Amino acid sequence: MVELSDEKVLYAFDKTLEPALTVPSGETVRIRTKDCFGNQVQRPEDELDQIDWDHINPATGPIFVEGAKAGGALKVTIDAIEFDGQSASCTGKDEGVCGDRFEAWSTHLCAIDGDEVVWDERLRIPLRPMIGVIGVAPVAGAVNCGTPGSHGGNMDNTAITTGATLYFPVAVDGALFGCGDMHAAMGDGEISVSGAEAAGYATVTLTALPELSVPDPLIENETHFGVIASAETLDAAADRAVHEMVDLICDRTGEKPDEMVMLLSLVADVQVCQMVDPEKTVRFMVPKYVLDALGFAL
Repeated sequence: MVELSDEKVLYAFDKTLEPALTVPSGETVRIRTKDCFGNQVQRPEDELDQIDWDHINPATGPIFVEGAKAGGALKVTIDAIEFDGQSASCTGKDEGVCGDRFEAWSTHLCAIDGDEVVWDERLRIPLRPMIGVIGVAPVAGAVNCGTPGSHGGNMDNTAITTGATLYFPVAVDGALFGCGDMHAAMGDGEISVSGAEAAGYATVTLTALPELSVPDPLIENETHFGVIASAETLDAAADRAVHEMVDLICDRTGEKPDEMVMLLSLVADVQVCQMVDPEKTVRFMVPKYVLDALGFAL
């Protein structure tokens, strides 16, 4: 295993960036990450109006993965997530779902105590570790780390946690992987525009899969396999994720599309990841017992 500090971060995924680290396929990397505020909110008196907004949502990287080829895929296994001792949350005017209710920014700091986030003296929230920003260089241009897309980015997906494996479409040799914006807790939807934002370490294993082609990120865990899709609206994102999953299963199994759509309507779930970023993100999750019965293999 190798380690990567947060001295070099990116604020936009871009295939022209110089790598911060080069690793062989199959390497495990322990990555130091900043929180989504760039570690600028540490005390109650740290006002969001006063932080440098050009330095938010940093992702540590990029990491060049040897053997990753344009047109192929990068497999990313989340081995561990560790947090520092504090998280910060926010909401404000025109931010998130309820931004019409407020005239100014508000922040709330929480201690992270073992496996709990301490909201106040009355309430402790179970730790729910996840990685908010994670991805690779996009096909064209630079995409800021606050925006999700086919390359990954700010998907804010609670399923991206320890034990999950993702598959990203690779647009440039080496993939140029980066991650950051980890959350100690977040509900699906991220309605305030933030989770419990915390700095820490993400340990990931990066494996090049040059023969696998995927249009959008895929995700699997012990019980489910899914497609992650982002679009201008939740409806459009859900439509994209469902269609891609139907196509993938039919391609791998030879099942008829009409039969597959009816089956998935009984067993699969459309789940909201986030509804507050420039593009909205949805995951469509299928139980593995169903895929195993169909003989599905990626």
